[in-house]
Amino acid sequence: MTSGERIFVQAIRRYCAERGIAVDVRAGGWLIAMRRDDMRRFAFGYDIGLNSAIAHRLANDKSATAEALALADVPCIAHHLFLNPKLGAHVAGTDWHPRMLALLAQNPQGVVVKPNEGTSGRSVFKVTTEPELDRAAGEVFSMSTGLVISPYVAIEEEVRVVLLDDAPLIAYSKQRGPDWRHNLDAGAKPVLLEDGEVRAACAKLAIDAAHAIGIVFASIDVVRVDGEWKVLEINSGVMMETLAKLHPELVQATYDAALDRVFGDSGKE
Repeated sequence: MTSGERIFVQAIRRYCAERGIAVDVRAGGWLIAMRRDDMRRFAFGYDIGLNSAIAHRLANDKSATAEALALADVPCIAHHLFLNPKLGAHVAGTDWHPRMLALLAQNPQGVVVKPNEGTSGRSVFKVTTEPELDRAAGEVFSMSTGLVISPYVAIEEEVRVVLLDDAPLIAYSKQRGPDWRHNLDAGAKPVLLEDGEVRAACAKLAIDAAHAIGIVFASIDVVRVDGEWKVLEINSGVMMETLAKLHPELVQATYDAALDRVFGDSGKE
């Protein structure tokens, strides 16, 4: 095991070592090839390979996720898509800026601007004025082909549910630190949820969301706003780096269960 490797890579190495599966780690750990006899499987980034291509693409696109959830009547936070104007007027349209301003006007408490594809809470801005909006949009567009704008809401609690085949293997709340965001990379702390009403409600909503886009293995973020739970986003790549520092056995067991599914019955003891 190489020092400094991500928990995700370490978990795969440990799983494969215990089961006689050959592992070849490439590209600094971002591509992992696993081989047992004639069976070869890949992990890429934090994606373990269980999800269909369309489910993976939907989950990685915040706007598409919100649209799919709305179609299935799953409560969610709206994400309005704006494509980078550098792509040309025929792609991004010519009215993108007035539409941004209209959303800001409709939400006097502010809006949140962030890349359409996930960045672990980076380049996420809360804005309340037109100059702030323009600065945020400029920064996001400098590194992304699209951004989304959501109404700013006062999040009373945020919970992440890790699902595998409709089973909530892990559920934890994100205890916000000094930052207004609930991202673990921004200093939030994971606290496991005990069995009870909150865990059950979050798990049910996460399962409904997974069904809506047809995803098998995912971490789903749900938030409580004005006393009601809504889906914030779905992550096709299941990252548990911070949680693993506190609960390494639970994280390993979760990746083990997912990898058992990857390899089928032949991957089980």
